[in-house]
Amino acid sequence: MTTENELVSSAVERIGVLTSGGDAPGMNAAIRGAVRAAGCLGIDCIGIRHGYAGLLNHDFMHLDQQVVKGITGRGGTMLYTARSSEYNTEAGVTKAADACRHMGIEGLVVIGGDGTFRGAMDLSKHGIKVVGIPCTIDNDIGCTSYTIGFDTACNTAVDAVDRLNDTMQSHERCSVVEVMGRKAGHLALAVGIATGATIILVPEVKYDFNKDVIERIRAARLAGRNNFTVIVAEGAEPGYEVADKILEATGIDTRLTMLGHIQRGGSPHVRDRVVGTSMGYKAVTLLAAGLSGKVIAMRGDKYIDLDIREAFVLTKDFDYDMYKTFSALTFMDKNTLLQSFKST
Repeated sequence: MTTENELVSSAVERIGVLTSGGDAPGMNAAIRGAVRAAGCLGIDCIGIRHGYAGLLNHDFMHLDQQVVKGITGRGGTMLYTARSSEYNTEAGVTKAADACRHMGIEGLVVIGGDGTFRGAMDLSKHGIKVVGIPCTIDNDIGCTSYTIGFDTACNTAVDAVDRLNDTMQSHERCSVVEVMGRKAGHLALAVGIATGATIILVPEVKYDFNKDVIERIRAARLAGRNNFTVIVAEGAEPGYEVADKILEATGIDTRLTMLGHIQRGGSPHVRDRVVGTSMGYKAVTLLAAGLSGKVIAMRGDKYIDLDIREAFVLTKDFDYDMYKTFSALTFMDKNTLLQSFKST
């Protein structure tokens, strides 16, 4: 690990910073952390707009402390983001590496998710130093306990669901809310628990629709509840199908809300500003120390770095214990709670 005493000189004179894949709140904080760290070390910093596509097209801009002033609180990414089919070819990666050498870029800080890291690994095979920063609202990168953007996305979704709940209660309706998460239900689980949802549907947990959705809504209604909230991750089942089946089976007025890209935007919350800034700083110190092929990660509250090849193959387990707790408390009866305690 790099120490503060090692920051007196740098193994690189010029680095590049890019964001790739889906945007997430906190990307700008990571950019600022990297640029300010580079400035303190006397490293020239080049911004690459539109991700790997911008690298191929030489879409560069100079980054200094003045350029990144005040961006920490802004959502999205000041460097823009895009996907590139050309970069997914060997010829494209070679062209991108040549672009780095043409500009004198000795190392890259790449900010994004799994696809971004895959692109970084490809560049490292061509001799370009790379360090990755995990940034995705899905929190589904296996090497790190936390990814930049997750907390803000959760709070954005929670605020929306809280507002919907007011209307559902007033009209005695069922609200089906589809949140992001094609392959992972971390966001849906957190939002569902935080908003007191009736049901949470995620890709990781198999369910019988009649038993686990319809019958539970009926049971809740018999217990005196007159409005219901179903949080569904987009990868579990299309939200419109869930809403249609609930309406058909129960006759309850059921409305679908798809939060969509609203979850990606907005001013980042404190955690994403702090983590983004810290990871940006750490990424530059690794490049300054002459290291490459690394990913910054969190283990608890600690920042560590891992080999990018090792990090890429790691997977993140779904929190089944938290899901079990939600189920027990939502459909509370003595037997369910006792069974939950026995299996923990």
